[in-house]
Amino acid sequence: MFPIAIRLPYAVRAVLRQQVNKQVIGCQHFATSSESGAPTVTAEHPLKGLRILDMTRIISGPYCTMVLADMGAEVIKIERPFYGGDEARKWGPPFLEQSKDSAYFLAINRNKKSAAIDLKRGKDIIYELARKCDVLVENYVPGKLAEYGLDYEQMRKVAPQLIYCSMTGYGSVGPYAKRPGYDVIASSIGGLLHITGERDGPPCKVGVAVTDAATGLYAHGAILAALLQRERTGHGQKIDVNLLSTGVSLLINVASNYLNAGMEAHRWGTAHSSIVPYQSFKTADGYLTIGTGSDDQFRELCQLLEITEMATNAKFKTNKDRVCNRTELIALLEDILAKKTSKSWMQKFEGASFPVGPVNNIREVFEDEHIQAIGLVKTLPHPSDGSVKVVGPPVVFSESKNDARTAPPLMGQHTDEVLSQLLGYSAERIAELRDKKVIE
Repeated sequence: MFPIAIRLPYAVRAVLRQQVNKQVIGCQHFATSSESGAPTVTAEHPLKGLRILDMTRIISGPYCTMVLADMGAEVIKIERPFYGGDEARKWGPPFLEQSKDSAYFLAINRNKKSAAIDLKRGKDIIYELARKCDVLVENYVPGKLAEYGLDYEQMRKVAPQLIYCSMTGYGSVGPYAKRPGYDVIASSIGGLLHITGERDGPPCKVGVAVTDAATGLYAHGAILAALLQRERTGHGQKIDVNLLSTGVSLLINVASNYLNAGMEAHRWGTAHSSIVPYQSFKTADGYLTIGTGSDDQFRELCQLLEITEMATNAKFKTNKDRVCNRTELIALLEDILAKKTSKSWMQKFEGASFPVGPVNNIREVFEDEHIQAIGLVKTLPHPSDGSVKVVGPPVVFSESKNDARTAPPLMGQHTDEVLSQLLGYSAERIAELRDKKVIE
């Protein structure tokens, strides 16, 4: 079954169960893992039998296809030969010692196969691959793939079964459509930078490419929905996902406040515009984030801080009161919380109903007892560097597998395998293509 959150009708669920063990739109699937001793995709993986032609680079696209690969989809990553492949391989330091791939690349490319094929010279190879795939994902500037005859209108003629997912900066229409897409620019235009940062400080980006990642997640959900619809209609379709629309969608309540009440947003640092207290406080050795989303939780906080009189103070009795008197209340709490360490406060707040947690640095994140207990970090054998560590899938199924199985591939590591096993090319033909610099 596809990992759809809703309960599907029995007839639909039966069809999806059958897809696990059948050929999809005439595609013949070859071995899901050619790595010696590497875990293979099994019937427990919900997307077993699904093949994806991954023509994405950088972040949003590879993040999307990695999520699908974790659930068992076979992902063939097409990389540009003779120029180092996916640009993210060079986004460092740090780099792996032997392969020289960046740690950045490792974060979003596990469970994939890499085939180095020139899109212009190897267009016919891409056509052949498309006929044997269920999904094509690309994140080129609109119009670029049309120059190679690889846009949706052409590909739908070649492979009508394809779900063709196009991931761009601004979509395929509109005045910005031809602009290249970058997370921080889309986040700037879309308002996320405007609402991020300290109240009196400049705009600030989130520490990771959150718009890229969210766009990848939107795309992965849309692909699964389109596949489900294809089961009913038998037709492929095009999906458009873009960074700017994603960024604006992430404004959630901020967007609603403006659209329905004309309320302009402001930067709040770690604080919340509508809930007080709900922010990070400096402690004796770091920072601690505390939130009280109800009046009962605020009374509990006051009790644990031994300032019960504040809970009945007319200035702070309700959340509305606390929002109106934010500056005074926060100053009082800051004075108290600065007197002890974060660990001491966490011990004091153990079992509390309100949310509370330390602001961990990255070392502390991976040393955290809970992160270690749930086994989120996985170690994978690497073909040239021994092993690499990755953050595994955050989603756990009760009846299915969702796992990190193979390390991100070397550039072109599976070119010969894909061409010989999937397309049936002879060793002589592969050698000829390599001589002509169609493949690497």
